[in-house]
Amino acid sequence: MSNGSRIRKLALVVGGGPAPGINGVISAVTLEALNHGIEVYGIRDGYKRIVQRDLTAIEPLTRDNMRGLHTRGGSYLGTARTNPTKKPEDMQALVETFKKMQFDALVSIGGDDTAFSASQVYKTFNGAVKVAHVPKTIDNDLPLPGSTPTFGFETARQVGVSLVRNLYEDARTTSRWYLIVSMGRAAGHLALGIGKAAAATLTIIPEEFNGKEITLDHLCDIIVGSIVKRASEGQRYGLVVLAEGLIGAVGEKALVAAMESSKGRYGTVEVDPHGHLRLGEIEFGRMIKDLLTERLKPLKMNTTFIDKDLGYELRCADPIPFDIEYTRDLGYGAVKFLRSDESSKYGAIISFIQGRMEPLPFEQMLDPRTKRMQTRVVDVRGEGYECARRYMTRLEKSDLENDSATTRLAETVGLSTDEFRKRFGYLPE
Repeated sequence: MSNGSRIRKLALVVGGGPAPGINGVISAVTLEALNHGIEVYGIRDGYKRIVQRDLTAIEPLTRDNMRGLHTRGGSYLGTARTNPTKKPEDMQALVETFKKMQFDALVSIGGDDTAFSASQVYKTFNGAVKVAHVPKTIDNDLPLPGSTPTFGFETARQVGVSLVRNLYEDARTTSRWYLIVSMGRAAGHLALGIGKAAAATLTIIPEEFNGKEITLDHLCDIIVGSIVKRASEGQRYGLVVLAEGLIGAVGEKALVAAMESSKGRYGTVEVDPHGHLRLGEIEFGRMIKDLLTERLKPLKMNTTFIDKDLGYELRCADPIPFDIEYTRDLGYGAVKFLRSDESSKYGAIISFIQGRMEPLPFEQMLDPRTKRMQTRVVDVRGEGYECARRYMTRLEKSDLENDSATTRLAETVGLSTDEFRKRFGYLPE
């Protein structure tokens, strides 16, 4: 890749939610750019302040700023979800700020919404500002080539596993059930990764329903089935990991109905500047806990539930070595791409394939209709998911086809075998 494209001033911005490793990208971009005589300026708080023409949000980045930064969690530059493409006046303010500062290159760090904003900067300046976007999300749901993870995912999974293992031991010690709602708006990678590695009793992700909406009753029955099966084996405790994306699988209509009937008990339905449901404002775990309590009453099962959201604890953790190394590669690769002749032809998302940097053009990665990247979902037909399912405790066809197994389950909740099959027979379908 040629290094014939001269850059003088580079802007660096972080958008979206935090993820372990952001500082590694910031550090690598800054050091590599300075090595080539490029001035580097950090933009604080995403695009939030520069769309207000607040130039105090912009500061020069130096080697001293970067000392030891790559090992720390959080974001040195902060972050925000402000979408500069939503209002023409916001985009105009961004353009005027870039012109005033004489920026001729941009590195943005964020998810698919921030990637779209970066693509529009490149388009608006018609290539006069070279743009590289470094993809970030602990959800691991961006369509990077092969099985390449998004940075932050591996750290989030490791921290999540540690927390869930502690909670599982608490469940065993106190004979209760934990309901853990794991971040993951559109895909179940993080929930499954945590649940599988921590040996959770049960993990439920939206992909297993093949894009179909499910009812809250169906979701609860899957969990009830696991509780009954465990109880029939003499185990009165367990831990369930629920992917946050199940909120979407339930469907907005059913969700709003449940929220309204609770009179605000489970939070509010809100959207962020990019049009996403603010899932963190919905107390999904609490909702499921209450529904489970009601569904277990006729079965005469006295079960204590504890619900807990798992996500904010993971986003600003110090990165593990995998993400430290990976983000240094990404930051280095972003500057290398910007200095190449290719950066004059297109803006790109920076990816690595088997140790080699691969710039992916915005036009190739972003859907012009949705303005986002295609979601990478869990392949529920693969052996990775098959293995995860094999070691969960769920009601299976064999439990309902074998008379002795069904009788044991039915007796646990005071039902006849026919009643039990009628009540739970649809679950393994």
